[in-house]
Amino acid sequence: MTELTNYCLKIAQQAKKASAEMAAVTGEMKNAWLAECARMLLERKQELMAANAKDLAAAEQSGLAPAMVDRLRLSEKTLKEMAQALAEIAAFPDPIGTIMESTIRPNGLDVRKVRVPMGVVFFIYESRPNVTTDAAAICVKSGNAVILRGGKEAIHSNVALGQILSDAAAKVGLPRNAVQLLDTTDRGAVDEFLHLPEYINVAIPRGGESLIKRVTSEARMPVIKHFAGNCHVYIDQAADYATAESVLVNSKCQRLGTCNTAESLVVHSEIAPSFLPRLAQALQARGVEIRGCTKSCSLVPGMLPATDEDFYREYLAAIISCKIVDSLEEAIAEINEHSSGHTEAIVTKDIQAARQFTTCIDSSAVMVNASTRLNDGGQFGLGAEIGISTDKFHARGPCGINELTSYKYVVFGNGHIRG
Repeated sequence: MTELTNYCLKIAQQAKKASAEMAAVTGEMKNAWLAECARMLLERKQELMAANAKDLAAAEQSGLAPAMVDRLRLSEKTLKEMAQALAEIAAFPDPIGTIMESTIRPNGLDVRKVRVPMGVVFFIYESRPNVTTDAAAICVKSGNAVILRGGKEAIHSNVALGQILSDAAAKVGLPRNAVQLLDTTDRGAVDEFLHLPEYINVAIPRGGESLIKRVTSEARMPVIKHFAGNCHVYIDQAADYATAESVLVNSKCQRLGTCNTAESLVVHSEIAPSFLPRLAQALQARGVEIRGCTKSCSLVPGMLPATDEDFYREYLAAIISCKIVDSLEEAIAEINEHSSGHTEAIVTKDIQAARQFTTCIDSSAVMVNASTRLNDGGQFGLGAEIGISTDKFHARGPCGINELTSYKYVVFGNGHIRG
């Protein structure tokens, strides 16, 4: 075995042992760990900011895109938000042991469906250090052990955060190795873990499309994943103009580098001549380049012609595609064809149009008169999320505490036998 193989095997074995111990950890201990982590984040902010400064300097020197540098940056405000997210997760009921369903059979057999941890989670993610604490918190609250593998861009920040998570565990008595953060940036480590299904129960990649495809291809265990976030905003013929402009601008411009940022605009032809120029002006005033269909370009001077590929793209930049359609049905077909299944929004005052849109659009979240940026675990009341799944099997949409659990049947009898 190579040194890397030995290192990864040891981590996986430790996680497996810790997951068995986690099954007996009380909700009170989990919450004590979350509270201690939140306290340490604020108490040791100077240490964290110094580590983050090293990552930022390296990122800028390597020419990392501005949107990615922004995601990497820690600030005092960010640390307070991270601590608040931990407090919110602590406030949720402990899901483990919850009876999801129960029935008494005619013969008196008591059959219960009980929520249990998944076991060991291998979480691979890029750039954003706040994801480290969110993911660890969700995994521990749901009774799992977790192996965290952050991107090399955030290695100093993540190592500092991982030390806080470990120190908090030692202080409150959480099982050793319940949370392990890899301190290697060797890409080969990911493949090593993905080939250990006997120790790891589920892999969760969170990052660019190339990372998701790599993990999906290599993993020997189930994967909870999302691919690209090509999110759409459809402006219906019955839209309120002020609402439409506000929703579109927030969906696209509030933050460019996230998976729930709008990348595609669809406008009904009945209102396009009067309203599309106003929408384009609002976007262009904020530095957004628009790539449109032939009809769109004829209505907006300076709009660039779109290629077929543009309507499928997740730009993660100040660029958006634009398509004019002649009906709600055409809008639905256009979105379902080009969407990545992440988040779509309709702006309309027509409740029937809204119902048809939400029924027929096949994405993890469908928003009515609301920004695509709201598809988020915190915004949905989950406390935080470990990712937004575009899968339909096991979990879909923001993955919070409950999405990281499974279930088993617990059956009570009184000498029952099968005749």
